[in-house]
Amino acid sequence: MRRREFVKWGASAAAVWPLIARAQQKAVPAIGFLSSGNAADGPNAGFFQGMSETGYVEGQNLAIEYRWAEGRYDRLPALAADLVGRKVEVIATIGMPSALAAKSATSTIPIVFNVGTDPVADGLVANLARPGGNLTGVTIISTELMPKRLELLSDLLPRVGVVALLVHPNNPSTDPQSRNLQKAAHAKGMQLHILKAGTESEIAAAFAAIVQLHTDGLVIGTDVFFFSQREQLVALAARYAIPAIYEGRAFVAAGGLISYGPSLTAINRQAGIYVGKILNGSKPADLPVQQAVTYELVINLKAAKALGLTVPQSILARADEVIE
Repeated sequence: MRRREFVKWGASAAAVWPLIARAQQKAVPAIGFLSSGNAADGPNAGFFQGMSETGYVEGQNLAIEYRWAEGRYDRLPALAADLVGRKVEVIATIGMPSALAAKSATSTIPIVFNVGTDPVADGLVANLARPGGNLTGVTIISTELMPKRLELLSDLLPRVGVVALLVHPNNPSTDPQSRNLQKAAHAKGMQLHILKAGTESEIAAAFAAIVQLHTDGLVIGTDVFFFSQREQLVALAARYAIPAIYEGRAFVAAGGLISYGPSLTAINRQAGIYVGKILNGSKPADLPVQQAVTYELVINLKAAKALGLTVPQSILARADEVIE
C-alpha cells in the first residue's frame, strides 16, 4: 500500500471508529425495573444472581433503568410508560400494582413480574403453565398465608381475642388478604379490625387507632410500600408494645417480633433467571409462572423479651432462624 493511500485509509478508519464504538455501546441490552417501593429496597442479591446465571451482569453487558414510585401508586402508569418509551428489552416489576401498570403500558415488551397474589385471578396471565401474551414471572400468592400468620401469632400470645390487619388501600391484594384473615379470625372466635395506610402519616395514625381498639396482636399485610417502611412499622410496634407478625425476614432483622413468608432471595433469583432467559431469546408466553416453594419462619427473641413474651418451644423448633 502506498503511503498516500495508507494515510487516507488511516484517516477514514479514525473517522469510522467512534461510530463503531457507539454502535457497540448501543448493543448492550437495557432492561427496566419498576417498583412501587423506593431505591433503598431495590432488587436484592437473588435477582442479580439469577441474571448472572444466564450470562448478564449489570454494568458489564447489561444496563438497568430503575423507576421507583416511592409508595405513590398513582405514579406507576407514567413510570411504566417512560420505560416503554425508552424501548427497554424487558421490564421487571415488583408487586401487583407495578405489574398491572406495565401490562397496561405495553403488549409487546416482555414483562417479568414478582407478585404476591394469583396472577391468573388478577388478569396478568391466561394460566400458570402457559402464560400467553408478554408476561410471566413468579408469584407468592401471599394472601393464602394470612391464616398461617394468624395461627402463629395466636400460638405466640397467651390470650388473643382482638387482632388488627394493616393493609394498603390501593393494593389489589387488599381485599383477598382481608377476606382470608377475616375468615380465619372468625373460625378462631377472634374479632378483627382492618385498618388501611398508604403513607407514613397514615401508618402512624393506624397504630394510634390500634391502641385505642385495645388490640392484642397485629398482622402486617403484604405490600411493597410496607416493606420499604419496615423500620417505621417495627419502631411503632415496639413503641406501643403491639405484638406483630410480618411477611418476611427483613422486618425481624430490623427488630420485629416474628415473620412468616417466602424466601425473597429465592423468588428474586427466579425472576432474574427469567429476565436472562428472555434476553437470550425465550418468549414469556412459553415460560411457566413459578411459585414460591421456600418459606421461612423467623423469630426475634430480643423483641419477644421486650414485650414480655415467652416463645413456645413449638415455634422455636419450627423456626428457620432465631435472632438473639
